[in-house]
Amino acid sequence: MAGTDDIELNDLTVAARAQAEPEPSDDGPRTGTDLEAVFDVPVNVSAVLGKTSMEVSQLLKLSRGAVVELDRKVGEAIDIYVNDRLVARGEVVLVEDRLGITMTEIVKGSQG
Repeated sequence: MAGTDDIELNDLTVAARAQAEPEPSDDGPRTGTDLEAVFDVPVNVSAVLGKTSMEVSQLLKLSRGAVVELDRKVGEAIDIYVNDRLVARGEVVLVEDRLGITMTEIVKGSQG
């Protein structure tokens, strides 16, 4: 039964520590160091120019040079997703010889 007593004592010690340590307040200012634990977490970033729907038979008929019409107009903002969640909208820009994105709007809330 000594093993059982040790477990109970450890559980009480952990519970006492949890009560003694105050939880972080939501009232204070946040800094970059608050996020250090997630700085190295990889995420998938996608920029969606537009979408379309087509049947598999239409898809199979596409060849080099085919034009696929999207649901966006020229100059309309593109959607920027992080891990499949809409986070911003922006514009396509040319950076040297590569495409890039300028964020023009940060999307708040759960849209998408």
